[in-house]
Amino acid sequence: MQRRDFFRMSAAGVAAGALPRSGPLKVHILLFDGAEEQDFVGPLEVFGLARVETTLVRHGGPGRIVATHGTRIDVQHGWDPKAADILIVPGGGYGRRDGPGVHQVVKDKSLLSALVTAHRSGVVLAAVCTGTMVLSAAGLTRGRPCTTHARAKADLVVQGGTVIAARVVDDGDLVTAGGITSGLDLGLWLVTRELGADRAVTVEAIMEYESRGTVWRSRA
Repeated sequence: MQRRDFFRMSAAGVAAGALPRSGPLKVHILLFDGAEEQDFVGPLEVFGLARVETTLVRHGGPGRIVATHGTRIDVQHGWDPKAADILIVPGGGYGRRDGPGVHQVVKDKSLLSALVTAHRSGVVLAAVCTGTMVLSAAGLTRGRPCTTHARAKADLVVQGGTVIAARVVDDGDLVTAGGITSGLDLGLWLVTRELGADRAVTVEAIMEYESRGTVWRSRA
């Protein structure tokens, strides 16, 4: 059986069980100083090619962020926690506790509170790499299947997450992915889950990239 035929068949159950949408899928990607470029550019590329409405947002309103490797981005939109169907949180800077990145983000109580608000309002929370640690700081991974970058998994366990050895871990309204490049696989899985495997396969063909690793799904 060809890989892509299998991909379509394995995703058929996802599409069959999906709830009908009242409008187009809306995705927000939360940016902050120290965010890892590949963590957010990977999903942005996937959703863009899938023709999904995707918006870069910043907590506290529009403004400039400086990513891990110095990329400067003028974020045009503030973050409304209730405005998207899916929110993606990238990681970055986890190895530098005093520098910009995740360690500074988790100190922002208003941002953590906004994540809880988003979750309670029905937004699917997704994270790439150590972005999962931001969700963890908000108490959103405690007792739930999840994953993160290999170097942060021990910390995630200490904070109460149930770490799964998979590239992408889908627990319904919480979807997490491993290190850096797994953002591509997170994006492709969410396209498959929400819009169908045909759309994801088309994106793969354009990108000349095929999903890799295991997607673990909750039975719930």
